[in-house]
Amino acid sequence: MNKQTSFTVCGETLSAPMHICGFFDSREQQYEVIIPYILEGLETNDKVINILEGSRHGEHCRCLAENGISIAEKLSTGQLEVLASENTYIKDGEFAAEKMYKMLEQTLLSASRAGYESVRACGDMVWALKNLPGTDELLEYEASLNLLTPQHSCSLICMYDINSFSESTIRDILLTHPYIIKDGKISKNSLYVEPHQLISDVSGYLSESIKS
Repeated sequence: MNKQTSFTVCGETLSAPMHICGFFDSREQQYEVIIPYILEGLETNDKVINILEGSRHGEHCRCLAENGISIAEKLSTGQLEVLASENTYIKDGEFAAEKMYKMLEQTLLSASRAGYESVRACGDMVWALKNLPGTDELLEYEASLNLLTPQHSCSLICMYDINSFSESTIRDILLTHPYIIKDGKISKNSLYVEPHQLISDVSGYLSESIKS
């Protein structure tokens, strides 16, 4: 599943594979971007994955339902998955970049075997503010996704609350995403660094960046 497929985000049509960083200053702004992206994916029979804190699942599913998504049906068929950060990013109370990478890789492979032409995933990165063990591997993990995505037809949106993360974290995150969403618009990211270069020098880029 590595052929190019098109998708729309922020009114722009792009080609997967794509790794995008979304900076949002409110929940409302976040949903204005991701709801059309999710709706389109479900309509085109893409596999759609949402990862966010378990405490938000009820609110999230209600929001999807209010926008015309048949939640029960899509969840039962497996086309839509709403996963908890606590069972993915920070399973067992820590962030293990390699484990998360392998989990995502297996998810993409499983979607391909199930007949989906493409995968769309949105992950809320608020868990990184908890400063749990392994959080310092975040930059390397984000960079490594740029080695994974070209092997699959997928678009990944990593969602960051721009008001909660420090400026140094935001600078680091910008190094790892070819495209960026800000103020409801998507654009190519001029600060992006190719993954091989960034990973080899990751210790030089890491900063004391996650707010306690």
